[in-house]
Amino acid sequence: MRPSWDEYFMEIVELIKERSTCLRRKVGAVIVKDKRILATGYNGAPTNCRHCSEVGCLRDKLNVPSGQRHELCRGSHAEQNAIVQAAKHGISIDGGTIYVTDQPCVICTKMIINAGIKRVVFRGDYPDKLSMELLNEAQLEVVRYQTKQNMNIL
Repeated sequence: MRPSWDEYFMEIVELIKERSTCLRRKVGAVIVKDKRILATGYNGAPTNCRHCSEVGCLRDKLNVPSGQRHELCRGSHAEQNAIVQAAKHGISIDGGTIYVTDQPCVICTKMIINAGIKRVVFRGDYPDKLSMELLNEAQLEVVRYQTKQNMNIL
C-alpha cells in the first residue's frame, strides 16, 4: 500500500536520525512545504567541532537530566539544525511542516514558531510540558504520529 505523506516523511526522519552523533538520543528532523523537502537536520555538534561520540557526553558527566539545561551540551538539536540549514541556504520555511522523531523541546519550539512553521508532526515523547503549551498557544497544528493507521491531532 502506498504510504500517506505523513508516513513517508516520518520514515525519512528515521533515516536522518541515524546521522546523529549524540550518545543519549538520536533525533532527526525534516522540514517540508508543498510535499517537498526543504531542509533536514539531526542532533550533533556544530560544524568543525568534535562530536560527543568522540569526546563523551558533557550532560552525562554533569548528571544533567533529559529536558533540562539545554545549554550544557555540545550538540544542537535536529530541529535547530534543519532551521539553520534552511536559513544558511536562503530557503523560506514559512508555512511549512516539520517532521521530528521526538517532541520538540521548548527552545526548538520557540524557533519553530518564529520560523513560521505551521504544522509539527512527531513520534516520541520528550519531558517538556511548556513546549506543548507554546505550540498550542501559537495555534500550530500538532500531530503525535503513533502508527501508520492511528495518529492524534493535539
